[in-house]
Amino acid sequence: MTQTTTRPPARLVWQARLMNAVNVPMRVILGLPFTTPLSSQLMLLYLTGRKTGKSYVQPVSFVEDGQTMLTPGGGRWKLNLRDGECVRARLRGREVRLRPELVKDAAEVDRLLRLMASKNSRITSFAPVAGPDGQIDRQRVDNAVRFGFAIVRWHFDCPPIKLS
Repeated sequence: MTQTTTRPPARLVWQARLMNAVNVPMRVILGLPFTTPLSSQLMLLYLTGRKTGKSYVQPVSFVEDGQTMLTPGGGRWKLNLRDGECVRARLRGREVRLRPELVKDAAEVDRLLRLMASKNSRITSFAPVAGPDGQIDRQRVDNAVRFGFAIVRWHFDCPPIKLS
């Protein structure tokens, strides 16, 4: 049986443009050296472009899951992550290093999205997986994963940042 896939809806393109504009003040607020109300669900990642080598700062949402954190990885920023390669981040006003694990298995992505949504219902607004009823739709999860969506599981087992 052949299953067709569809590209993400045009609203996601609009949403990406909106997020680019919103990210400008978010970088300033999340970059402060103390905890803010926004830093309970958002953190800053300091990334290096895989092709250009250009450094940039990306605000991302997260949900805590035991000894790890989970982030919906729908944007292109996640393409600069390498499993096992630590990334500098600002989490609750502090500099930390996190090791990303890209979760790309559709069944596990579905499970993690449901877990994330139970802790933060706004998560589905960052991921193209909600059906008309606002609930996570497995077919949409499968389609999103086919087009590159993943969950980033962040581990805290990196060596600390060395200050020179």
